[in-house]
Amino acid sequence: MKMVHTCVRVKDLEKSLTFYKEAFNFEEVNRKDFPDNKFTLVYLSLPGDDYQLELTYNYDHPGYNLGDGYGHIAIAVSDVPQMHEKHKAANLEVTDLKGLPNSEFRYYFVIDPDGYKIEVVQDR
Repeated sequence: MKMVHTCVRVKDLEKSLTFYKEAFNFEEVNRKDFPDNKFTLVYLSLPGDDYQLELTYNYDHPGYNLGDGYGHIAIAVSDVPQMHEKHKAANLEVTDLKGLPNSEFRYYFVIDPDGYKIEVVQDR
């Protein structure tokens, strides 16, 4: 297993991109636009680092209160369905397997004791 990315929800995507690029030298490595679902995902990484920061921009959202801007951390595994079954069998609080719109990408979330979400995704 390995850490994959951390998600934060942003009110103004361009302002956030400018900040992370200028303040820390992050580079945009991937962008997924879902206009029908009214959100955009932008993945940033530091040069030479595989770990990513995901900026999630939900269209027309007025902004986030400190505390609810946290989205999740993600952990990559070799077999998402198998790990999903293992977590269910351990009576952990898990969501159903899900997928992004028009994509074969599958994932689910495990909820920790404090209510924080950990996304389980397929190892690249």
